[in-house]
This record gives sequence, C-alpha cells and structure tokens, in this order.
Amino acid sequence: MDYTKKMMQADALKGKTIVVTGGGSGLGKAMSAYFLELGANVVITSRNEDKLNSVQSALSHLGGKILAVPCDVRHYEQVEALVKAANDAFGQVDILINNAAGNFISPTERLSSNAFDTIIDIVLKGTKNCTLAFGKDWIAKKETEKVVLNIVTTYAWTGSAYVVPSATAKAGVLAMTRSLAVEWAKYGMRFNAIAPGPFPTKGAWDRLLPGDLKEKFDLAKKVPLQRVGAHQELANLAAYLVSDFSAYINGEVITIDGGEWLKGAGQFNLLEDIPEELWDMLEAMIRAKKSQ
Repeated sequence: MDYTKKMMQADALKGKTIVVTGGGSGLGKAMSAYFLELGANVVITSRNEDKLNSVQSALSHLGGKILAVPCDVRHYEQVEALVKAANDAFGQVDILINNAAGNFISPTERLSSNAFDTIIDIVLKGTKNCTLAFGKDWIAKKETEKVVLNIVTTYAWTGSAYVVPSATAKAGVLAMTRSLAVEWAKYGMRFNAIAPGPFPTKGAWDRLLPGDLKEKFDLAKKVPLQRVGAHQELANLAAYLVSDFSAYINGEVITIDGGEWLKGAGQFNLLEDIPEELWDMLEAMIRAKKSQ
C-alpha cells in the first residue's frame, strides 16, 4: 500500500485562499505544497523570513499562487498585518490553518516561567490571535463559508509528562476549536482539528529527541501499525477537512496516529527512565540548538 499517494481531485481547492501559520517547515510546508497542487492560493507565515522566502521559491511552481509573509503569531498587531497582507494579495481569505507550534522536553521543575510562557504564547496565544483576527475580519465583512483547522496533538486530551507546556496549550486550542464550532457556526464558519501522532520533522524532532534519543526511544515501536506517519498522509486529511467535501463536519478532532494513543496515552511518558545526569546533558544540547 502506498500511503504517500495524493488523495483529492486536482481542482479540489481551486479558488480558495489558505493561510498556513508555521508554513515554512515540516508539516506546515507539506500541507502548503499539497494545497497549492490542488489549486489554492497559499499564504505561508513564520518568524524566519529567510526560510519563508526559500519555501516560497521552492513551491512556486506547484499550481496556485504562494505568498510569504513574516509574522510572529504571539503579537496581535503582526497578525492583523498578516490579515491585511493576505486580503490585499488575494481579495479574501477562506481558510486558516493554525499550525505554528513550539515544544521541547523537560522535567517541569526544571522549566523557568519564561520557558513555560514561550510555548503557551506560540501555541495557545498564537492560535487565539490568528483566530480572533481572521474571525473578526470575516464577521465584519459578512463573509461566510470559512474554515479554521487547528493542529493539536493526541495528548491534548490525555496530557503527557515532560511536555507539560505543550499539553496545556494544545488542550486550550482543542477547547477553543470545539467552543467556536458552536458559537461561530452562525457566521458561516467551521472549526475542526487534527491530532497527529508521530510525524517526524527535522526541526521539531531534533528538539524533542536530541542526540541519540531518537534511536533509544523509537516512537514507531509505540504505534500498533509499527511505523511513523508520512507527511502526505496528514496533508491528505487536512485538504479534505478544509475542502467543501467536508462541509458537514464541524467541531471534530480527527486523530491520525496509527493507534498510538490508544496503546499508551502520552507520547513522552516513556522519558521517566532518563536519569538526572542525562537530563543535564540533554538540556545543554537543546540550549545549544536554540542558540544556533
């Protein structure tokens, strides 16, 4: 079975404009590429302007038009500027993908208040900022048939040790998804979420499992299907959920993890076996990567 094949018909998103936060790398880049292939115009955004420009150049041949807009979603005024830039370029925005995230592993007692806030600000506050800015714009203009898709995680409802800021923030995003699916349906908006299991991306997984931890803690072994996810599989699901084919799906979170969370809740609970001296070493490695 080739689970990396593309699912949707070629023009499934033609005429749609989609904003993807965290679109400069990883799953955000994979989703953006597929949206473009399906005929959508895509606005990608992240804090790293050089990376954004590189991705814009790399994906510009795929079909729809792509626009890179630097934006730190933690700051509402920057998100408002993103809304304006997207509207100026394409007339209107139809779909928002709240994908920007941050995460790292650590015993919670080792975290500074600032470290905890950093994850909360990117994941929860950033999602709130984008949802509020685009939602208010749609409501003011009386534009309907809008979709917001939030990327959460399977430990959003179970919690997980050693990634407490991320679990806290993602749980908030999931609650926001379900709440606004009810409240803002009257304005013609749908809200759904995807909860991915292990989908390795270089940047995120280097922070979560630095050094040889990727070999010591093989997450594929925790998945009943005995493999991690392919990026196209998640892009296929995302494309369906933002398309008109899913017009009656609202307020749902779709898990795509090969059965992992059912096998054992909390992806990072297995880190209980790490001794204190190894945590010291891992913390130094993570700090070194953040300073690069």
